[in-house]
Amino acid sequence: MSATILVVDDEENARLIITSFLTPKGYEVIGAATLAEARVQIERGAADIILLDVQLPDGYGPNLLEETRRLATRPPIILITAYGDIDMAVDAMRNGAHDFLQKPIQLARLEETIVRAQEMVTMRRELAHLRKAQRRGQDFVIGSSPAMRSLLDQARRASQASVSVLVTGETGTGKEVLAHFVHDSGPRADKPFIAVNCAAIQSTMLESELFGYEAGAFTGAEKRKPGLLEVADGGILFLDEISSMPMEIQAKLLRVLEERAFRRVGGTNLIKVDVQVLAASNRPLNKMMADGIFREDLYYRLKVVDLHIPPLRERKSDILELVGFFVRQNNARMGMNIIDITPRAVDALRAYDWPGNVRELRNAIERAMLFCDDPAIDVIHLPSDMLAKTV
Repeated sequence: MSATILVVDDEENARLIITSFLTPKGYEVIGAATLAEARVQIERGAADIILLDVQLPDGYGPNLLEETRRLATRPPIILITAYGDIDMAVDAMRNGAHDFLQKPIQLARLEETIVRAQEMVTMRRELAHLRKAQRRGQDFVIGSSPAMRSLLDQARRASQASVSVLVTGETGTGKEVLAHFVHDSGPRADKPFIAVNCAAIQSTMLESELFGYEAGAFTGAEKRKPGLLEVADGGILFLDEISSMPMEIQAKLLRVLEERAFRRVGGTNLIKVDVQVLAASNRPLNKMMADGIFREDLYYRLKVVDLHIPPLRERKSDILELVGFFVRQNNARMGMNIIDITPRAVDALRAYDWPGNVRELRNAIERAMLFCDDPAIDVIHLPSDMLAKTV
């Protein structure tokens, strides 16, 4: 993943030397001769890392340490110091500076500190996107029927190989839950899991969400924005409802899967990423492929491993285990102490066909617990449409 480096130095020659050294290594470099120019670039969100001279024509460089402290994605600041400023530089590091370099700058030392700063940038990007229950995939039960045990074994193998995975199944079967399981079972468990619902994003916006964009790429693009492919670097990108993805974006996704690289909208630099792509669909992609509305080459590129989740009506032996999980989960969340479910209620649940699958079961148990004042859920606590086949 590339990073944009802002070089703040009033000496043009110094900016040119740094730029000529870092640009061939894949970094984007922008310059500023004053604090005022630097603040403009920081306000635009253009800087991932800042190389900052101490003495500038319009002020004291380390003042930026305090000014950037409250930014959500605070750029690491590397001070450029003259001889005799070591005490000042050490003090600045106590106040949040990432590192310092002495003039004249040793280019090998510059590269080392840039690499460490980029690791910090990556971590902060991940944290910004992963505060929403990154490890939900460990907090679930998927069932112990033979079909589900086989499915979990395949999912574990796919996670270890880091191959593309196509997850299929009806709405509510738990496709994203299974995707989290793949993430948490493999070597990418400590890396990002980024989920995108392709059906929930306007087709005109999906490209910029996935690939990001450069400032000025289109009306309203005031500052550069990393795409979700970039944010997911090293981890997993989960594309839910991929059947809704427009054909032109399908072509670009195929290129990413084959080349492990892409360009931001409006950009020219090639950005390399290491991302395992998981895709899900509740629509028959093979039929869409035959109808010419889903790319055949992308279909087979995604389907290195095909994980099909059977509907709940075909694995009713899992219902009681799922009920026990949802009861324990809701007891903790709702402050309740339900400890059982009556045989009549179990019979009603098993007689029902579950068009909404596991999601519908989860909602039914939550509703039953809400109206249950006893230690056990009974048939009277279940939604009325689940009682049609009971006596």
